[in-house]
Amino acid sequence: MTTTPDAVDRHIERWLPVVPELDADIEGAVVRMIHVTRHLRAVKERVLADLDLPAHEYDTLHALAGRGGRAAPSELAADLAVAPASITARVDTLLRREFVRRTPSTTDRRRVDVALTDAGRAAWRAAMEVQGDEEHRLLGALTPTERRHLSDLLRRVMLVAAQPADAPTTD
Repeated sequence: MTTTPDAVDRHIERWLPVVPELDADIEGAVVRMIHVTRHLRAVKERVLADLDLPAHEYDTLHALAGRGGRAAPSELAADLAVAPASITARVDTLLRREFVRRTPSTTDRRRVDVALTDAGRAAWRAAMEVQGDEEHRLLGALTPTERRHLSDLLRRVMLVAAQPADAPTTD
């Protein structure tokens, strides 16, 4: 356990006299998760700006890469939870940048798929690499066993978050 105080410890010290019923462990965990999320979001924004890659373009390349580098526009729209017309505009932009190409579908001759080009894959990988390096830097403060434990604990929290607030709990 780390005994070095951080900004969140000072936050809790400031708020405990104001809200005596504050659960310091819950407040500490939540505020730290918020700070880590903000930090990683800021890193992503900086990386994308440095690469001249707008977030919506990166997200589209990421979804496409996650489908093996080739997908139907309707699949991308579903993955990104956007309207099909939005995907068309995104693909058109990515086509101009030569990050994707349109190719005839291998399963339906009426359909045209979108495929990553080498340049598109390189742009996506460059952004992923910097983000991944920062994630490894942060979580490198933990041992592999601690990282696995943290992941397991956060999974339990996520499963609760996925349920409606009024759902019965099971123990």
